[in-house]
Amino acid sequence: MRRGFLVFLVIASGLWLGVAASGGSTAGAARHRVTRSTVGGERTITLVNRTRVTIWPAAWPGSVSGRTGWTLPAGRSISITVSNSWNARVWGRTGCHFTADGRGPCLTGGCGERYQCRGWGQIPATLAEYDLDSYDHLDFYDVSMVDGSNLPMYITITHGRANRRITANGCERGRGCTSTVKCPDALQVHRGGQLVGCISPCARFQTDRYCCRGQYAPGCSPARTWPIDYALVFKRAEPYAYSWSGDNATSVFTCAGGCDYSITFGVTPPAIGGPPG
Repeated sequence: MRRGFLVFLVIASGLWLGVAASGGSTAGAARHRVTRSTVGGERTITLVNRTRVTIWPAAWPGSVSGRTGWTLPAGRSISITVSNSWNARVWGRTGCHFTADGRGPCLTGGCGERYQCRGWGQIPATLAEYDLDSYDHLDFYDVSMVDGSNLPMYITITHGRANRRITANGCERGRGCTSTVKCPDALQVHRGGQLVGCISPCARFQTDRYCCRGQYAPGCSPARTWPIDYALVFKRAEPYAYSWSGDNATSVFTCAGGCDYSITFGVTPPAIGGPPG
């Protein structure tokens, strides 16, 4: 998982350990609880395409079958099975042209011109990130646009327990719904003569300010540190998603109870509060 997610996971682990200690658990028992569950099991991830074009989803690592790439026509869905301890990224590839031997380029998200990926895809790509059964039998997951965005995406829980979740139409109560990124000219990515994505300012400009590194690492904040707060571009489109590496507070979700998930590519329908059709 990315740096910001790992930082939050460490903080969350500390908070849960603090609760355990206040309840009378010994330090040894608390340390034992940090380890992953040894109980086997599998989960179901359903991929849903609510866009008007075919998407080629990919995952790394992939499903229990070993597959890492799929074809998902507009309006269709497919389900994949993953391990109980799956720690992976899922993204959608667009504009792909694969030959019969499974080779070919994509406009976004491509992984070495392979239908079955052997690693992460090319940025910019909107990511679904998972760390299942990560701590105290909790799943940690998020949608990330830290490296940029190529498709609107949201994650819903189809089975499991969680206090905070995204609705089936891509909304989070009190925060907003899912829309397409309105990308400024400075971050636009064009391939094949068309606008295909919106890349992050760190990836585009490679400066310490935008990448929150060097002297700008401590206390880095898009609102205070960056010359232009480009994080707002992504946060306005998906209020619940990572808009930059330190965007932990509103972007990490948890689920308990052997959860299953749905990853939807698409925006919130206009009748629900999404953008006009």
